[in-house]
Amino acid sequence: MVSITLRVLSRPDVEHLSKIYQGLGLDYDERVLPSIGNEVLKSIVAQFDAAELITQREVVSSRIREDLLQRAGEFNIKLEDVSITHLTFG
Repeated sequence: MVSITLRVLSRPDVEHLSKIYQGLGLDYDERVLPSIGNEVLKSIVAQFDAAELITQREVVSSRIREDLLQRAGEFNIKLEDVSITHLTFG
């Protein structure tokens, strides 16, 4: 099993604030980011074995960031930063 901790800094797209709050509520980030984060992590991590996750950490991180940016954008959430803070096997 792989355990990955991400740090995600986000903000709403100010041009779509009313749409975000009406559709998702004030806690939009707590409702959306965990689910799309898990979805993206599972998808990307499945493409690498344990050794590659360590040796190609930058590639993995970049792909996670790209996919999260795209998925968050679908909910009008802008991501300022995405980084892997912990990566463990157990």
